[in-house]
Order: sequence, then structure tokens, then C-alpha cells
Amino acid sequence: MKVTKMDQSTPKTPAGRSGRPPLSDRVYAALKNRITRGDYGANEKLPAEKDLSGQFGVSRPVLRVALEQLREDGLIVSRQGAGNFVRVKRETALGYTPVETIADIQRSYEFRLTVEVDGAGLAAQRRNQEVLDEMHKALDLLADATGSRLHREDADFSFHLAIARASNNQYYTETLKALRDHIYVGMKMHGDALMSDGASALEQVLGEHRGIFEAIEAKNPERARSVMRDHIVHSRARLFGAGMLDLSM
Repeated sequence: MKVTKMDQSTPKTPAGRSGRPPLSDRVYAALKNRITRGDYGANEKLPAEKDLSGQFGVSRPVLRVALEQLREDGLIVSRQGAGNFVRVKRETALGYTPVETIADIQRSYEFRLTVEVDGAGLAAQRRNQEVLDEMHKALDLLADATGSRLHREDADFSFHLAIARASNNQYYTETLKALRDHIYVGMKMHGDALMSDGASALEQVLGEHRGIFEAIEAKNPERARSVMRDHIVHSRARLFGAGMLDLSM
């Protein structure tokens, strides 16, 4: 994420003209924007105060005023000794109903095959360094988890969401955010299956994610579509095996 330096000096403006908003207001607006657009998911911990102070180039007292306003607005909650966490009441966007059955998870995979495959192709054409860094950060988290024989659904979803953002098409991004809870269910079940299968299964999935990243980084749309499709198909197969449901009406 880019460091946003904020001039802490008092702006010199001609008489009769208003200056810029107070620093705390600008930090508040920036953090609120990150939360509402999904950079920080519900229940996700915000970066430490010293890190946020560095990102925005402000003092910690200034940052704390902004954090207090976020708490008053119900966007974050402080947990003693743990830090600040996002507290967002997400509505069921786009009319998607909650996941209730195994069939719903299978349908979610079907839909992802249409949305995320083309989204990966567009990401390969349009990505910039900032969003590549975002993908790489998620990959690092997945790699650390794999080394510990764990699977992190939050990092997995962050990786896929970064790809949607790289498409530079808000419909892909908003659709994926609307499906966050639906996708999480499948990712959680998939992650449990991977950990049951052992280290090689986790490493294989990490390799699939790296292949997607490399195709997007190389600006190879066809390759990006292909490896994204293979990843989602393989994920579905690892979860369902030969137990795919007949969804005929």
C-alpha cells in the first residue's frame, strides 16, 4: 500500500479562503474509504498505530483522533491489548442469499468460473505495480501459512480480491466483495480438506496462486485466464471429488 505523506504544517492560504481539512479529518476520510471499499474486511485487524502513522505521515495523537471518530461511527472497535478491528455491518449486496446448502457452494464455484476467469485476463492487461504489491503481500501470507501447515482464508480471499481490483472494473470488484461470505465458506471447507491431505496439497495450491500472479505480472491475459480457471476447477475438485451434485431442475 502506498505511503501517503501529509504535510503537517499549517497551510498558507490567502485571507478569506478556507484551508485544507484538519489532518485528523483527512486521515479519518482515508481510513473510512479503505474500510468501506473492502481493503480491510469485517473483523480484520487494522495495522498498528505506528504503522498507520508512518503510512499517513502524521503523529500518533493525530491518528488517534481519526481512530476515535471511526469508533464513534461504529466502523471499528478496540479490543484491549489486541488493537483496532473493523466492525462493518455488511448487507446482502446484489440480492445474494446466504449459503445454506452444499449445492450453494457448488453454484458459487460455477459463478466464480465465469467472473474470476475473465477478471484475471483483464487484470493481466491493466494491472499496475501497486496492485501487484497487494497480490504479493497476500501471497507472502499464504506462503507463511503453508510453511506452518495451515491455510488462511483471509489471505486467499485478499489475493482474489486484489486481482478483481487489478481489472480496473468496479463490477468485478463489487461482485467479489458481495460474494465474500459465500466464497469464504467454500475456502474454509477447501482449506480444511487441504490440511487433511498434508503438506503437498497446501504447497500445490500455493503454486497455483503463484502461477496466477506470474501470468498477471507478465501481462499475459490468456495465460492468466487459463491458470485461474485451472485453479478454481482444481479447488472445486479437491472439495467435491466425485461427489458433484446434479443441479438439473
